[in-house]
Amino acid sequence: MSTMTSNETQALIQEVLEVYPEQAKKDRAKHLTANDPSVEQSKKCITSNRKSLPGVMTIRGCAYAGSKGVVWGPIKDMVHVSHGPVGCGQYSRAGRRNYYVGTTGINTFGTMNFTSDFQEKDIVFGGDKKLATIMTEIEQLFPLNKGITIQSECPIGLIGDDIEAVSKKTTKDIGKPVVPVRCEGFRGVSQSLGHHIANDAVRDWVLGNRDNDHSFETTPYDVTIIGDYNIGGDAWSSRTLLEEMGLRVIAQWSGDGTLAEMENTPKAKLNLLHCYRSMNYISRHMEEKYGIPWMEYNFFGPTKIEESLRKIAAFFDETVQAKTEEVIAKYKLEYQAVIDKYKPRLEGKRVMLYVGGLRPRHIIGAYEDLGMEVVGTGYEFAHNDDYDRTMKEMGNATLIYDDVTGYEFEEFVKKVKPDLIGSGIKEKYIFQKMGVPFRQMHSWDYSGPYHGYDGFAIFARDMDMTINNPCWSKIKAPWQKSGEAPVAAAVNS
Repeated sequence: MSTMTSNETQALIQEVLEVYPEQAKKDRAKHLTANDPSVEQSKKCITSNRKSLPGVMTIRGCAYAGSKGVVWGPIKDMVHVSHGPVGCGQYSRAGRRNYYVGTTGINTFGTMNFTSDFQEKDIVFGGDKKLATIMTEIEQLFPLNKGITIQSECPIGLIGDDIEAVSKKTTKDIGKPVVPVRCEGFRGVSQSLGHHIANDAVRDWVLGNRDNDHSFETTPYDVTIIGDYNIGGDAWSSRTLLEEMGLRVIAQWSGDGTLAEMENTPKAKLNLLHCYRSMNYISRHMEEKYGIPWMEYNFFGPTKIEESLRKIAAFFDETVQAKTEEVIAKYKLEYQAVIDKYKPRLEGKRVMLYVGGLRPRHIIGAYEDLGMEVVGTGYEFAHNDDYDRTMKEMGNATLIYDDVTGYEFEEFVKKVKPDLIGSGIKEKYIFQKMGVPFRQMHSWDYSGPYHGYDGFAIFARDMDMTINNPCWSKIKAPWQKSGEAPVAAAVNS
C-alpha cells in the first residue's frame, strides 16, 4: 500500500510537469496517474501507445527492435538477416541474453550478426540483388540452417526494396522458408508494432506449413510456451515445472526455439502465454483458426507460481492436478528457506519499476513475497490492456507512468526516494551515479534465470546484493562530504 494519498501523488505529478511548455504539459499529463484499482478500464485515467513527444528523452525502441530483437531473433536454427546498414544488426545482436542449446555457426545462429551492410549505392540503386546474393551465400556457408528471415531496417521501406519477391524466389531455390518481415524502424510509435508485424509474419509464412502433416504424434497433455525469450535461462526453469506436473512442452518460442517447434505449435492443446504484449496477436490467431485456447501465466515468485500452476492444471484432468499439488509441495521448503533468509533484509524496501513487455506487473508479486513494496511502475510501450491488468496488481494511489521521459523519471525518483529501481540499461548508470541501487530488469543485469522456484532464489539474492551493498555509502563525491573543503577552493589554494 502506497504511503502517498491519491491527492499527494497527483500533486507530485503536477509539480514534475511544471517545467514543460503548456502543450507538452497537457500531453504528458495524460500518461501519468495515481493508481485506482477499482477502475475497470485504464483508458479512463491513462493514455498509452501514442507517439513520444519530439525533443524528450524517450526510452523506447523501434519496430525493428520489436521484431528482430525480441520475436524473431531468438529462433536459433534460422538465420536472421538485418537488411540495411550494419549498425542496427550489431546493436540487436546478443544483447538480450537469449540462452540456447546448440553449436553457434553450425546449427544455431542467434548470437551472430548477418547484415546486408547497406552503403550509399544501395540506397540509390536498391538492395534486391544484393539481398538475393546474400541468401545464396548463407546457404553455402551455413547449410544446416532451417530457414532465413529478412528483417527490414528503415531505408528498406523508404526506397521500396521488394523483399517479398526475393523471399518467394529464394524459397523455391533453396527449398527452405525465407520470411520477409516489414519491420522498418520508423513504423508505429514503438517496438510494440514490431511485435505485431513479426507475429503476422509467423502467421503468414510459418504456422500453416505443417497443417497437412500428420506425422507428429500428439498427446492430450501437449502445451506450448509462447512469449518467453529465455533470458538467462528463464524458459528452461518454466519448462521444468510444466513437465514435472505431467505436461509435454512441444514448443517454446522464441527463446531456445526452433522453426520446427513453431510449425508444430498448432497441434498443441493449450498455448501458455508469458509475454502478453509481444505474443497475444499470434495466440489469438491460433485460437480463431485452430481452436487452441490460450492463457497467461506468471512464474515470478512463489505466490504467482502457485496461482499459475493451479490455473494451468485446471485445464487438464485430475492426474495433472494431483501432480501439480505434488510439485507445489515439493518446492515449498525450498522457497520458504529463501524467504526466511532474505525477507528480514528486504522487508519494507520500496521499488520503482520502468521496463517493457510484462515485467512492470509480473514481477510485483515476487517483490511482495520478499516483503518489498512496488511504489511506482510503468511501461515503455504498453497498450491500455496492459494497464488494465497492472492497475489490479498495484496498491491504491501508487504512481503509474507511461513512456516516462528521462527528466520525469529522475524527478519522480528524487521525490519518492525508492530503495531500488528496476529499469533498463539506458537508465542504469544515471541512477547509480545518483546513489540509488539499481537492477537492469530487461536482461536481469547479467544474472538469471528469474522464472520458477529456482529463479526466485536467484532473484532474491540479486535484490539483496544490490540494495544492501556497502558501495552506496561510498557514492558521495569527496568534496560533498562534511568537513572537507570544496574542490574549487582546493584548486585556488
